[in-house]
Amino acid sequence: MLSHENNELVTRVGPGTPMGDLMREYWVPALLSRELPERDGDPVRVLLLGEKLIAFRDTSGRIGLLPNNCPHRGASLFFGRNEDDGLRCVYHGWKFDVTGACVDMPSEPPESDFKRKIKPRGYPCVERGGIVWAYMGPRSEPPPLPDFEQLDEDQENREVFASYRACNWLQVLEGDLDTSHVGFLHTGHGSPDEVGEGTFLQFALQDQAPRYKVLDTDFGTTYGAYRPAGNDDDYYWRIGHFLFPFYTMTPTGVLGLRVGVRAWVPMDDNHTLQFSVGLKRTYLAPPGQRVGITGKLPPQKPNTTGWLGRFRLEQDADNDYLIDREAQRRGDSYTGIEYISTQDVAVTESMGAVYDRTQERLGSSDMMIIRVRRRLIAAAKALAEKGAVPPGVDDPEVYQQRSGGIVLPKDADWVERTRNLRKARTEHPELDPSVAGGI
Repeated sequence: MLSHENNELVTRVGPGTPMGDLMREYWVPALLSRELPERDGDPVRVLLLGEKLIAFRDTSGRIGLLPNNCPHRGASLFFGRNEDDGLRCVYHGWKFDVTGACVDMPSEPPESDFKRKIKPRGYPCVERGGIVWAYMGPRSEPPPLPDFEQLDEDQENREVFASYRACNWLQVLEGDLDTSHVGFLHTGHGSPDEVGEGTFLQFALQDQAPRYKVLDTDFGTTYGAYRPAGNDDDYYWRIGHFLFPFYTMTPTGVLGLRVGVRAWVPMDDNHTLQFSVGLKRTYLAPPGQRVGITGKLPPQKPNTTGWLGRFRLEQDADNDYLIDREAQRRGDSYTGIEYISTQDVAVTESMGAVYDRTQERLGSSDMMIIRVRRRLIAAAKALAEKGAVPPGVDDPEVYQQRSGGIVLPKDADWVERTRNLRKARTEHPELDPSVAGGI
């Protein structure tokens, strides 16, 4: 169980907090490239790590990310004119480039050099993999971007999307680390007889209490959740990762074939944006199977210009996530809530904006969650007390990972036997995606 002190440390991300300082050591996904579709287009409000920022694409195509308030009198730069390689405040005409430099100050006399003394911080931004990444840390020269294979420029079948969560970042991240909930929240209405014989899904439904192995890695923490694979000789393993500071790779699909990563980026302490990047894969369920986990995305509301107006789901707390109690009673769905991701949203948001983790009673199935919290707390304290560089900041290659499921003999060393399958940028034509059974 967490102490009150550590519960605060691990959840709070604003400027000057230990966890916020930890996250600022890394490049942070800020928005999707398609949110700024044109040069000199409309600015976008971005709430990121507790800071209110304004994003814009200038005349040359560069991305700027500036503080919301003009340093003159505090008017919001959201209302600024995006023109001629800069964002001009409409209050007095002060104009700033993407670095934050004031390049024009028409309200001052021509001979004044005051503009050279004004420079709100413009956070460096780069675009890769359909995402705008921002560096909000202390280095004059930012570290390298994490080397996720999903971000490679030659990925023609890449899928990128974002989704809003009305709760703390750690709550939703931990949902990705909690593999045992899949057999209840998502597939608890099914039985082993209703799914494909010898599939991963059948094994998960036959045994809903997996055992766990957890190990620390250069990038964060890895778990292997194992259970019998329908016989006395083999285990079905679900292998997933936490990667510093807020990434997850979930074990859906087949290890070696699944290529996907999620970033759970704190907007502030109470709100989160999920950025998901993956390669399109087809995991077809056997004909007639009504139980499975698909990647179908739930519908979203149109984006608004408010601080919390981006990528909100149509199903939310205000309409009880459109729960269908009749479908729940009929056994068509364990929750009565349509869409896998919305089921996750409902339970994590139902905890409240920031759950008091000192009230939890954790069991053996929470082994990965406990280990990840400890790693986050240790890294944040090491940075604050010793200036220790957090894991992965200067080692982009450690992010070259894959996750997924596999069947191994019971006496196999799961770490060694899966080493090659967990490597990014490797082809495995010998693997059959249908063995997942629709997961």
